[in-house]
Amino acid sequence: MSYNKSKLAFKEAYQVIPGGVDSPVRAFSSVGGTPVFIERGEGGHLIDIDGNRYIDFVQSWGPLILGHADKDVEKAVIEAVKKGLSFGAPTLNETDLATEIVEIFESIEKVRFVSSGTEAVMSAIRLARGYTKRDDFIKFTGCYHGHADSLLVQAGSGMATFGSPSSPGVPADLTKHTLLATYNDIESVKKCFEQSENGVSSIIIEPIAGNMGLVPADETFLEELRALCDKHGALLIFDEVMSGFRASIRGYQGIGSVKPDIVTLGKVIGAGMPVGAFGTRKEIMAELSPEGPIYQAGTLSGNPVAMAAGLASLKKLKADPTIYTTLEKRAKRLMQGFQASADALNIPMVTNVRGSMFGFYFSDKVVKNFDDALENNSEFFGKFHGKMLEKGVYLACSSYETGFISVATSDEMIEEAIRACEESLKELTA
Repeated sequence: MSYNKSKLAFKEAYQVIPGGVDSPVRAFSSVGGTPVFIERGEGGHLIDIDGNRYIDFVQSWGPLILGHADKDVEKAVIEAVKKGLSFGAPTLNETDLATEIVEIFESIEKVRFVSSGTEAVMSAIRLARGYTKRDDFIKFTGCYHGHADSLLVQAGSGMATFGSPSSPGVPADLTKHTLLATYNDIESVKKCFEQSENGVSSIIIEPIAGNMGLVPADETFLEELRALCDKHGALLIFDEVMSGFRASIRGYQGIGSVKPDIVTLGKVIGAGMPVGAFGTRKEIMAELSPEGPIYQAGTLSGNPVAMAAGLASLKKLKADPTIYTTLEKRAKRLMQGFQASADALNIPMVTNVRGSMFGFYFSDKVVKNFDDALENNSEFFGKFHGKMLEKGVYLACSSYETGFISVATSDEMIEEAIRACEESLKELTA
């Protein structure tokens, strides 16, 4: 494949955009090479500006569960655009989309829309703090909840520690109330409760983590988190920005039994448009402005075009209950094919699937937390990623990201990707 136009485009972008990209993971820095610049998407494929065609397993990092340029979503967006791009005033589509979400998620009685997953999580934590009147909250190393200041922390020594900033520009004072625990390790969570002088407002967790690769939380672990929150009067927040409508139509909550207090959503509910949301019980949401004193606002929240796109997508997902069965079947087949190819060459690999989400590591260790994920052979992954790209398979450009299957990803595409995997691994071990 030729990438001449993408290389030139990246060079030009680098002059006017930091790193040449508007989100760091797009830079291909962890896999080497130059990011391909996309011209258009068609169903399950991406086409770059050099004319190369790829089977897309990134799907805009999750939102495009129906694939690129879905006709029903496209129609809804065009009709909305004809009426205006933004009003800064209520529209019926906001209520309709909120109603759909409330009907699907048992743990949500009211929902507020924002413009991103980062904004949804930031607002959910503020709501939890205001409701409980406590400042501390617990998060888990390896779980990504956006780039709000109090969430950009790194692990310290010991099983759990008060957070320190993991990015310049974040004052330590803004992370001193962030307590860090280890994913799937309940003792580290208990230690956080013990360390908190004035009480913990909430625990936030990805019940199906997607930013250290795909790492589902153990059901027993989530049950213990629920019990700890109940014991200490803290709120349990499930960050389902990635897994919502992906692992199942109800995200984790369509698979497991643990009920959170607050849920954050994004990605699929915007069908590719910038949308986030957070929802909870009525009595908690009543504390939010304008009903209550906890302030949260956004000029483009509930944007009419984004609402139309999300509503069209959710209605289509609800209308066909076989969609998720098919998506999971294809995700499992893909991972089975990758695993078989690796096993045949004695290459260590472990895989995971949750609904339309999949993940794999070049490792011989089952991954339960971020430390386990770090043992993945990321250097080998980088070489593998380059080989797959050459063969027309577009995977996430990091060994710590999750892959996605769309409705437009056919069985034939799955088999083509498996063949590409087999060929790539053979070339890398020749």
